[in-house]
Amino acid sequence: MKIEIKLTDDNSHTLFVPDLNETYHSKHGAIQESMHVFVNAGLGYFNQDKLTVLEVGFGTGLNAILSSVFALENAVLVDYTGVEAYPINNEITQQLNYANLIEGVSEEQFLNLHYLRWNEKTKISNYFSLTKLNKSIKDFELDNNFDVVFFDAFGPNVQPEMWDKSIFENLFNSLKENGVLVTYCAKGSVKRTLKEVGFTIENLPGPPGKREMTRAIKY
Repeated sequence: MKIEIKLTDDNSHTLFVPDLNETYHSKHGAIQESMHVFVNAGLGYFNQDKLTVLEVGFGTGLNAILSSVFALENAVLVDYTGVEAYPINNEITQQLNYANLIEGVSEEQFLNLHYLRWNEKTKISNYFSLTKLNKSIKDFELDNNFDVVFFDAFGPNVQPEMWDKSIFENLFNSLKENGVLVTYCAKGSVKRTLKEVGFTIENLPGPPGKREMTRAIKY
Protein backbone atom coordinates (compact mmCIF):
# COMPACT_ATOMS: atom_id res chain seq x y z
CA MET A 1 0.00 0.00 0.00
CA LYS A 2 1.47 3.32 -1.08
CA ILE A 3 1.74 5.97 1.66
CA GLU A 4 2.66 9.65 1.32
CA ILE A 5 3.64 12.11 4.04
CA LYS A 6 1.56 15.30 4.11
CA LEU A 7 1.82 18.49 6.14
CA THR A 8 -1.33 19.54 8.03
CA ASP A 9 -2.42 23.03 9.05
CA ASP A 10 -0.66 22.92 12.45
CA ASN A 11 2.60 21.98 10.67
CA SER A 12 2.50 18.39 11.91
CA HIS A 13 2.65 15.45 9.55
CA THR A 14 -0.02 12.98 8.63
CA LEU A 15 0.00 10.07 6.19
CA PHE A 16 -2.06 9.93 3.02
CA VAL A 17 -3.15 6.68 1.33
CA PRO A 18 -3.85 7.46 -2.37
CA ASP A 19 -5.65 4.16 -2.98
CA LEU A 20 -8.18 5.08 -0.29
CA ASN A 21 -8.01 8.86 -0.79
CA GLU A 22 -7.78 9.05 3.00
CA THR A 23 -5.42 10.58 5.56
CA TYR A 24 -4.51 9.18 8.97
CA HIS A 25 -5.38 12.51 10.65
CA SER A 26 -7.28 15.72 10.01
CA LYS A 27 -5.75 17.98 7.36
CA HIS A 28 -6.57 20.86 9.75
CA GLY A 29 -3.92 19.65 12.20
CA ALA A 30 -2.79 16.16 13.19
CA ILE A 31 -1.46 17.03 16.64
CA GLN A 32 -4.40 19.36 17.35
CA GLU A 33 -6.87 16.60 16.47
CA SER A 34 -5.13 13.95 18.58
CA MET A 35 -4.88 16.25 21.58
CA HIS A 36 -8.51 17.32 21.35
CA VAL A 37 -10.18 13.98 20.62
CA PHE A 38 -8.04 11.43 22.41
CA VAL A 39 -5.94 13.11 25.09
CA ASN A 40 -8.29 15.83 26.33
CA ALA A 41 -11.67 14.11 25.76
CA GLY A 42 -10.32 10.64 26.56
CA LEU A 43 -7.56 10.69 29.18
CA GLY A 44 -8.67 14.08 30.49
CA TYR A 45 -12.16 12.74 31.25
CA PHE A 46 -10.85 10.83 34.25
CA ASN A 47 -9.68 11.93 37.68
CA GLN A 48 -7.61 8.95 38.77
CA ASP A 49 -3.94 8.04 39.08
CA LYS A 50 -4.03 4.90 36.89
CA LEU A 51 -5.49 4.45 33.42
CA THR A 52 -5.59 1.57 30.96
CA VAL A 53 -5.89 2.57 27.30
CA LEU A 54 -6.75 0.60 24.16
CA GLU A 55 -6.02 2.29 20.86
CA VAL A 56 -7.66 0.92 17.73
CA GLY A 57 -5.19 1.88 15.01
CA PHE A 58 -1.68 2.53 16.41
CA GLY A 59 -0.72 4.09 13.07
CA THR A 60 1.93 6.80 13.34
CA GLY A 61 2.23 6.49 17.12
CA LEU A 62 1.03 10.08 17.58
CA ASN A 63 -1.71 9.25 20.09
CA ALA A 64 0.71 7.05 22.03
CA ILE A 65 3.48 9.65 22.30
CA LEU A 66 1.00 12.36 23.33
CA SER A 67 -0.42 10.00 25.95
CA SER A 68 3.07 9.40 27.33
CA VAL A 69 3.49 13.16 27.74
CA PHE A 70 0.10 13.39 29.48
CA ALA A 71 1.10 10.59 31.83
CA LEU A 72 4.32 12.32 32.86
CA GLU A 73 2.84 15.80 33.18
CA ASN A 74 -0.11 14.59 35.28
CA ALA A 75 1.67 11.84 37.24
CA VAL A 76 -0.84 9.27 35.95
CA LEU A 77 0.22 5.66 35.41
CA VAL A 78 -0.87 4.86 31.86
CA ASP A 79 -0.85 1.27 30.62
CA TYR A 80 -1.32 1.63 26.85
CA THR A 81 -2.19 -1.05 24.31
CA GLY A 82 -2.14 -0.23 20.61
CA VAL A 83 -3.69 -2.62 18.08
CA GLU A 84 -2.48 -2.32 14.50
CA ALA A 85 -3.02 -4.82 11.69
CA TYR A 86 -0.82 -2.96 9.18
CA PRO A 87 2.20 -1.28 10.82
CA ILE A 88 3.92 1.47 8.87
CA ASN A 89 7.58 0.91 8.02
CA ASN A 90 10.56 2.58 9.67
CA GLU A 91 11.43 4.55 6.55
CA ILE A 92 8.16 6.45 6.99
CA THR A 93 8.30 6.85 10.79
CA GLN A 94 11.81 8.30 10.60
CA GLN A 95 10.49 11.20 8.51
CA LEU A 96 7.60 12.20 10.80
CA ASN A 97 8.13 15.54 12.53
CA TYR A 98 6.23 15.04 15.81
CA ALA A 99 9.32 15.18 18.03
CA ASN A 100 10.11 18.65 16.64
CA LEU A 101 6.67 19.95 17.66
CA ILE A 102 5.81 18.20 20.94
CA GLU A 103 7.53 19.73 23.93
CA GLY A 104 9.55 17.28 26.00
CA VAL A 105 9.70 14.60 23.29
CA SER A 106 12.97 13.67 21.58
CA GLU A 107 13.34 11.99 18.21
CA GLU A 108 14.80 8.96 19.97
CA GLN A 109 11.79 8.68 22.31
CA PHE A 110 9.31 8.85 19.45
CA LEU A 111 11.12 6.36 17.22
CA ASN A 112 11.59 3.98 20.14
CA LEU A 113 7.81 3.46 20.19
CA HIS A 114 8.03 2.08 16.67
CA TYR A 115 11.22 0.08 17.19
CA LEU A 116 9.85 -1.83 20.19
CA ARG A 117 8.99 -5.49 19.71
CA TRP A 118 5.41 -6.25 18.85
CA ASN A 119 3.22 -8.28 21.22
CA GLU A 120 5.39 -7.50 24.27
CA LYS A 121 4.75 -5.04 27.10
CA THR A 122 7.53 -2.48 27.58
CA LYS A 123 7.96 0.12 30.31
CA ILE A 124 8.74 3.40 28.57
CA SER A 125 8.95 5.61 31.66
CA ASN A 126 7.92 5.57 35.32
CA TYR A 127 4.41 6.54 34.18
CA PHE A 128 3.93 4.93 30.77
CA SER A 129 3.95 1.33 29.53
CA LEU A 130 3.25 0.25 25.96
CA THR A 131 2.08 -2.99 24.38
CA LYS A 132 1.78 -3.05 20.58
CA LEU A 133 -0.34 -5.86 19.16
CA ASN A 134 0.11 -6.72 15.50
CA LYS A 135 -3.42 -8.00 14.87
CA SER A 136 -6.88 -6.91 13.82
CA ILE A 137 -9.26 -5.58 16.44
CA LYS A 138 -11.63 -8.28 15.16
CA ASP A 139 -9.34 -10.83 16.83
CA PHE A 140 -9.08 -8.93 20.11
CA GLU A 141 -11.03 -10.06 23.16
CA LEU A 142 -10.48 -8.84 26.74
CA ASP A 143 -13.38 -8.34 29.13
CA ASN A 144 -13.59 -5.29 31.38
CA ASN A 145 -9.92 -4.44 31.11
CA PHE A 146 -9.74 -0.84 29.84
CA ASP A 147 -10.71 2.60 31.10
CA VAL A 148 -10.67 4.25 27.69
CA VAL A 149 -10.73 3.23 24.03
CA PHE A 150 -9.20 5.48 21.39
CA PHE A 151 -11.15 4.56 18.26
CA ASP A 152 -8.96 5.93 15.47
CA ALA A 153 -9.73 3.72 12.47
CA PHE A 154 -10.17 5.08 8.96
CA GLY A 155 -13.58 6.67 8.45
CA PRO A 156 -16.74 4.56 7.99
CA ASN A 157 -17.03 5.53 4.33
CA VAL A 158 -13.56 4.15 3.65
CA GLN A 159 -13.38 1.20 6.05
CA PRO A 160 -17.02 0.33 6.94
CA GLU A 161 -16.13 -3.09 8.37
CA MET A 162 -14.28 -1.37 11.23
CA TRP A 163 -17.47 0.42 12.29
CA ASP A 164 -19.61 -2.69 12.43
CA LYS A 165 -21.82 -3.43 15.43
CA SER A 166 -19.76 -6.52 16.28
CA ILE A 167 -16.62 -4.39 16.66
CA PHE A 168 -18.32 -1.99 19.06
CA GLU A 169 -19.84 -4.86 21.05
CA ASN A 170 -16.34 -6.24 21.55
CA LEU A 171 -15.03 -2.83 22.59
CA PHE A 172 -17.97 -2.29 24.97
CA ASN A 173 -17.10 -5.59 26.64
CA SER A 174 -13.44 -4.57 26.82
CA LEU A 175 -14.26 -1.48 28.89
CA LYS A 176 -14.58 -1.28 32.64
CA GLU A 177 -17.75 0.20 34.11
CA ASN A 178 -17.73 3.99 33.57
CA GLY A 179 -15.15 3.56 30.83
CA VAL A 180 -15.30 5.65 27.66
CA LEU A 181 -14.73 5.31 23.94
CA VAL A 182 -13.68 8.46 22.09
CA THR A 183 -13.62 8.99 18.34
CA TYR A 184 -13.36 11.86 15.90
CA CYS A 185 -16.44 10.52 14.09
CA ALA A 186 -19.85 12.06 14.78
CA LYS A 187 -21.80 10.31 12.03
CA GLY A 188 -25.41 9.55 13.00
CA SER A 189 -25.27 5.89 12.00
CA VAL A 190 -22.14 5.35 14.12
CA LYS A 191 -23.75 6.95 17.17
CA ARG A 192 -26.87 4.83 16.71
CA THR A 193 -24.73 1.67 16.61
CA LEU A 194 -22.88 2.73 19.77
CA LYS A 195 -26.22 3.22 21.52
CA GLU A 196 -27.44 -0.20 20.35
CA VAL A 197 -24.54 -1.97 22.06
CA GLY A 198 -25.15 -0.12 25.34
CA PHE A 199 -23.18 3.12 25.27
CA THR A 200 -24.51 6.49 26.41
CA ILE A 201 -23.50 9.12 23.84
CA GLU A 202 -22.04 12.56 24.44
CA ASN A 203 -21.75 14.96 21.50
CA LEU A 204 -18.70 17.14 22.10
CA PRO A 205 -17.27 20.06 20.11
CA GLY A 206 -14.91 18.73 17.48
CA PRO A 207 -11.28 19.64 16.80
CA PRO A 208 -10.40 22.44 14.36
CA GLY A 209 -12.25 21.92 11.08
CA LYS A 210 -14.87 19.59 12.56
CA ARG A 211 -18.14 20.56 14.26
CA GLU A 212 -18.52 17.56 16.57
CA MET A 213 -16.82 14.47 17.94
CA THR A 214 -18.21 11.56 19.98
CA ARG A 215 -17.59 10.30 23.50
CA ALA A 216 -19.41 7.07 24.37
CA ILE A 217 -19.71 6.07 28.04
CA LYS A 218 -20.30 2.61 29.51
CA TYR A 219 -22.44 3.09 32.62
